[in-house]
Amino acid sequence: MSEGVVNRRTLLRAGTIGTAAALLPAGVALAHGNRPVLTHGVQSGDVASDGALVWTRADRPSRMLVEVSADPSFRGARKLRGPLLTPETGGTGKLRLRGLPPGRRVHYRVVAEDLDGRTRSEAVVGSFRTAPLGRETVRFTWSGDVAGQGWGSNPDLGGMPIFGTMAARRPDFFIHSGDTVYADGPMQEKVTLPDGRVWRNVVTPEKLKVAETLDEYRGQFAYNLLDPKFREFAASVPAFVQWDDHEVTNNWYPGEILDLPQYTEKRVDVLAARAFRAFHEWQPVDPARAVDGRVYRKFSYGPHVEVFILDMRSYKDANTSPRDGVGRVLGERQARWLVESLQRSRATWKVIAADLPIGLTVPDGADIEGVANGLPGAPGGREHELAWVLREIQRRKVRNTVWLTADVHYTAAHHYSPQRAAVQDFDPFWEFVSGPLHAGAFGPNALDPTFGPEAVFVHAPPAANTSPLEGFQHFGEVEVDGRSGELTVWLRDSAGVSLWSKTLRPAR
Repeated sequence: MSEGVVNRRTLLRAGTIGTAAALLPAGVALAHGNRPVLTHGVQSGDVASDGALVWTRADRPSRMLVEVSADPSFRGARKLRGPLLTPETGGTGKLRLRGLPPGRRVHYRVVAEDLDGRTRSEAVVGSFRTAPLGRETVRFTWSGDVAGQGWGSNPDLGGMPIFGTMAARRPDFFIHSGDTVYADGPMQEKVTLPDGRVWRNVVTPEKLKVAETLDEYRGQFAYNLLDPKFREFAASVPAFVQWDDHEVTNNWYPGEILDLPQYTEKRVDVLAARAFRAFHEWQPVDPARAVDGRVYRKFSYGPHVEVFILDMRSYKDANTSPRDGVGRVLGERQARWLVESLQRSRATWKVIAADLPIGLTVPDGADIEGVANGLPGAPGGREHELAWVLREIQRRKVRNTVWLTADVHYTAAHHYSPQRAAVQDFDPFWEFVSGPLHAGAFGPNALDPTFGPEAVFVHAPPAANTSPLEGFQHFGEVEVDGRSGELTVWLRDSAGVSLWSKTLRPAR
């Protein structure tokens, strides 16, 4: 049998899909006998006006089956046959639901059927709202950075409570701005805080070391879905997911060779390929919608909102590159795609989801990890590419762009203006930063003056790696009014309290 080909007899012999990622979430009964088990709930993502992608995972080779209905009782449900859930994908599978009405809450129910068709798993339900076609009010959240710096799912808090807070806001969708997992961040069962309190972590075998193998990377994504708050949020809010560095290893770039003793595999390109496969297996991302089958893509959510999801990781140059040279962070093809897609967009607001902030200096030791090179004056390094994008946006008369990001583990509102900048050929714009969701809090970072940023608001912790118990966890919320087209941004804390807000009126 050729590599990668799995027939039914092979699947039957495989039995239970045997990785530590098959661990069941708390509260899931273990006495299922020979019935398949959906181990990590359901997720939806890359939602459109006619449907969305639905995800699940089974503990053994089986068939994914989905029922879809506008009625939560599933009266008159449409039944769909999904893919086989096999060891080839770590037991995961995805099915795009199509032909659904726009602007409606849709309910779906997923089961796994064994390969003989004799028995099925218990059903797991989820829901999402399809994108509207009319001028309806749209509300969404964004943030990033989950289970980082050793702060994992804490049973004393009920898991990761900020996901429950976001769910209570009832957003139409969620932009997950990268660092969706911390594959390079081992955890301990207990962490003693400076004041003597003890933080407890749920720990799985994959979280005891840095991820290197495919199964270890799979286990990073599986870990988040063991958390009850995360799992409930994923079942009720569709996501647009992007990645950054910690899905692979800290501050990585293509071609890097690691000099770290905790890694036996030093080639980052090898690690990134394994991480990328696990990312697409475990996240509700539709590679068919990505421009090159990877990460960057765009989605319309009604006539007011179009989301442009960037990949500022896969195409960047080395962090060791000269700061005053001509660098890249998007790559020429993605940069042109962004500009041309923005020009073609008819949405009132063009929301650019970036996994790295533009104007904050993010160092990598003595080198540069982010876009800004930390030097005054004309653009240098990766700033060259952003300068071209901003110049083209102005030249092509693209209006009403807003940049959203996370990455730096605090929340802030930055206004960029050519009046304060070293370059003048761009229009003023806002960048909103919000994070972390559940990780150590840091910041604030220094602002690079090249594009004239002003920190209008900052909420950052007093010390580096402040634990989630201290409250410096954040998400952002955006609402676009269906009638006026006005866009309001709130920067919220883990309890949902608004720390700062701003309403923007669309330019005509």
